[in-house]
Amino acid sequence: MSVLVWIEQYKGHVPNVSWEVLGKAKEFAGALDGTLAAVVAGDNVAAVAQEAFAYGADKVYAYESAELADFRVEPYAKVVSDAAKTAGATIVLAGGTTRGRDLAAYVATLNGWGIAPDATGLSLVDGKLVARREVYTGNILADVTFHSDVQVASVRGRSFSLPEKDGGKQGELISGDAAVAEGAAKSVVEGVSEKESGEVSLTDANIVVSGGRGVKGPEGFAPIRELAAVLGAAVGASRAAVDAGWIPYDHQVGQTGKTVRPDLYIANGISGAIQHLAGMGSSKVIVAINKDPDAPIFQVANYGIVGDLFTYVPALTAELKKRG
Repeated sequence: MSVLVWIEQYKGHVPNVSWEVLGKAKEFAGALDGTLAAVVAGDNVAAVAQEAFAYGADKVYAYESAELADFRVEPYAKVVSDAAKTAGATIVLAGGTTRGRDLAAYVATLNGWGIAPDATGLSLVDGKLVARREVYTGNILADVTFHSDVQVASVRGRSFSLPEKDGGKQGELISGDAAVAEGAAKSVVEGVSEKESGEVSLTDANIVVSGGRGVKGPEGFAPIRELAAVLGAAVGASRAAVDAGWIPYDHQVGQTGKTVRPDLYIANGISGAIQHLAGMGSSKVIVAINKDPDAPIFQVANYGIVGDLFTYVPALTAELKKRG
């Protein structure tokens, strides 16, 4: 039996969650006495394929084609399905990014395989995959099992630690038949918005500093960004701030935004609506700053400050600068 992991990449950049999932899959392949395979698709993926070997893959199925230069779920699902069948995979995994969740669900539906989306934990019981998921906005943990022979799951970022990298490790590189993707797409990518230079990835960040309705406007994110810069953190936001047009959607944390699991989450002027908590409630340490002592965010915060964020955030930034 083999375990297959989709390695997400864009212009050679791979989100950490792909390597985190590959590291966990390596444990499963060992327990099943099987092979750890990875699949990567794009226009130029040779470097990513070699990196997959360094993170533990025994085989890498590489699909290269102009059709695959930009992510579109239909052709990507075709090549992942092809790789899974060629590898004889019984477990297919992907990182729980926006693309990964979309792709895993499409692959499962395309082939009639069982799917556990956005899992926060994976284990093997009697050789079968068990996926742990948060339901009812994290109030209940459910263990999902499968009836299908092939088991598919997407995994939330930072659910597992990043594996050690062995630059000398080699494996079997298999050129996949990219022709399976030609003509499969019903969508066209006309352009891709690029992140600001130097911006920390929200889903990969160890620290996230977020602002909500309490920042009062786009200019209110200035102290949030300054604190984030000092901490080397990503900037997040509540849906209220995004809907108001104060900050782009890419920064939204919550049920309709991104799910994050940083070591430290600092919520500034965020009331703590249940939709927001669904996206950050699994953070290891939560610090809340809010003028309303009854704000729901204080019910999940490890540390709280009842006060004006425009007083405390600059003071915190200044103190951190003093400490270097």
